[in-house]
Amino acid sequence: MESSQSQYKANYGVEVEAKVANPRSSVRSSDFLLRLLAVVTTLVAAIIIGVARETKMVPFSLLSNVPPSYIPLTAKSHYSSAFVFFTVSNAIACAYAALSLLLLIAKRARGNAITLATTIISLDVIMVGLLFSGNGAAAAIGLLGYQGNSHANWQKVCNVFGTYCHQVAASIGVSLLGSLLFVLLVLLAVLNLHKTNTS
Repeated sequence: MESSQSQYKANYGVEVEAKVANPRSSVRSSDFLLRLLAVVTTLVAAIIIGVARETKMVPFSLLSNVPPSYIPLTAKSHYSSAFVFFTVSNAIACAYAALSLLLLIAKRARGNAITLATTIISLDVIMVGLLFSGNGAAAAIGLLGYQGNSHANWQKVCNVFGTYCHQVAASIGVSLLGSLLFVLLVLLAVLNLHKTNTS
């Protein structure tokens, strides 16, 4: 390769520079794509759980010899503090992911900023903890609604509010995907820092 370049330079008086692909550009593209997907998944999860509601006519009787009366009962996400925390955690993660996208675009324009990169990595780790805690809280209440608890005499409700429970399960699944995206962002950042320090 070097001999061919030197021969070309000797014949034409032009120096040829070999172009090598920069691995950092692919890392930045992966970072950008993962953050964009994190914005979408956390936003979708917050919207699904936010609009999830179902109204059913449930039989209710005071006396065994009296025919039951049917009363309307509505299941909403804001009736449970765990679901409220789940919604807020996804909203916070979505807003942060969108803000970090803008900061990354600004960092590209200005060049490398070590302080900004360290701050983003730290906040990524916080988002991982926040999302997984929200997912755990929502999943615990969802499992309780699906199975009930015979020891505490808590009846399951998903046999009545089936559509609502399916919406909650879908929201938890999408949010879990968003949590995994933030985990990948942290791993990618650590790998990038390791390559930078070793190079």
